[in-house]
Amino acid sequence: MKTLIVHAHPEPKSLNGSLKDLAVSTLEAAGHEVRVSDLYAMNWKAVVDAADYGPEVSDRLLVARDSGRAFEAGTLTQDVRAEQEKLLWADTVIFQFPLWWYSMPAILKGWVDRVFTYRFAYGVGEHSDTRYGERYGEGTLAGRKALLSVTVGGPEAHYAARGINGPIDDLLFPIHHGILYYPGIEPLPPFVLHGTDRMTDEEYADAAKVWERRLLTLESTEPIPFRPQNFGDYEIPSLQLKEGLEPAGRTGFGLHVRG
Repeated sequence: MKTLIVHAHPEPKSLNGSLKDLAVSTLEAAGHEVRVSDLYAMNWKAVVDAADYGPEVSDRLLVARDSGRAFEAGTLTQDVRAEQEKLLWADTVIFQFPLWWYSMPAILKGWVDRVFTYRFAYGVGEHSDTRYGERYGEGTLAGRKALLSVTVGGPEAHYAARGINGPIDDLLFPIHHGILYYPGIEPLPPFVLHGTDRMTDEEYADAAKVWERRLLTLESTEPIPFRPQNFGDYEIPSLQLKEGLEPAGRTGFGLHVRG
């Protein structure tokens, strides 16, 4: 297995840093190849701008068009091209980050914004009366799996179905479905540690054992069964879920998960 770890925390000695290091040592000891993109250590530029797209950039920046042209011409900046090459190399991607303000840190979102360019992560495939591009289960990154390893400061009860912060699966849906599944990556059920602001050394030792078990079963773990776009569950071109396919009582994000 070839694994890319995309790590987003500013403190190397943080819990996230420890989980990242443990992932590297555990996977390498099991014979897997590992590469790491430590975004803070790389001083990753987190904002999209015209400088990303080479000398032929439009006078009025058009991010989709300019990013696609630069991707096809090979004129994206070297840092972006390097991350795209890592994604194409990997068959599994682990994203290690703390949940900040209900989402990923800005530097990680900036990695997505810059690396997932037009013609690479989106805007690919046939657009017709029967197909609306290769996305949601198809696309450039199809055949790969991803795991979100997320630390959460608050207790698990706050992120349950009736918890005040909302279910953790709902909070992660925009990442799982909208960022990963869109270009074809199959997200695995996330690894979430709650109450990390008050985690003791003993609690970390227990969590580390669970993390090691998850890492060693990545290849056999079934992904979240999201519905693919072009295989009959959705009306084309409206992309509305067909009547009768929704499980009884299920609404919202859950409609897009089979079973």
